[in-house]
Amino acid sequence: CVTLDVQAACRDTTVTQELLKEGFHRDLLVKVELGEDAGGCAVAAQVRLPAGIYVDPYELATLQQHNLTKAVLFPDVIDVEAPEYLARDLVLLLFLEREARCSRCFRAAVPVHARYHRPAQGTEEALVVLESPEVLLCCCHSHLSAECWEPAEVDTPCSSDDTSSCQWHSTKHRPAYEESMLRVPVGLRDHSSLVCSLTLLTTGLCSGLILAAACKYGHFL
Repeated sequence: CVTLDVQAACRDTTVTQELLKEGFHRDLLVKVELGEDAGGCAVAAQVRLPAGIYVDPYELATLQQHNLTKAVLFPDVIDVEAPEYLARDLVLLLFLEREARCSRCFRAAVPVHARYHRPAQGTEEALVVLESPEVLLCCCHSHLSAECWEPAEVDTPCSSDDTSSCQWHSTKHRPAYEESMLRVPVGLRDHSSLVCSLTLLTTGLCSGLILAAACKYGHFL
């Protein structure tokens, strides 16, 4: 009975995520409501991004310079031009800001981008599944309930502006599992021959026009 009571108390923390906007360029909004007051603690969401979606590190750096978002990206070197089948998973530690009218409510948003996928057979879209984030707390000057929180293996400071180490904690009893799905338009394999033919024809025509213009108007020594 004690175990059940502890689990019920620890399940009060909720986390939700939304993919805003349409197309390949979205905003990921993460909202967390803690089951207990986290006064003096830093609150973050650890988001695992599959290969089909990424955060642009250059865009993230610009946003942080203007104090529009705070986050740490692992790894911090990313090939933003790579297609989905040549990319790797990423981990984003997104620092959350407290909401003005709710002392236990936190939120943050960050731009995310979908990668190009291989052409598919019989469908015009691919699904990118984004798992529910993990809620993390870093309390350098206070203590958390041992029944609800456990040390997490996160090697980063409590703040993106700080360099000192701090112990992060994650919930022992995970909130209800939720996931978001991003639908990415893809080409059809049935159209590959047509696309290749038109591309080759267009390339040859443009090359011929450029060569003709160079021969007519160019000055050769």
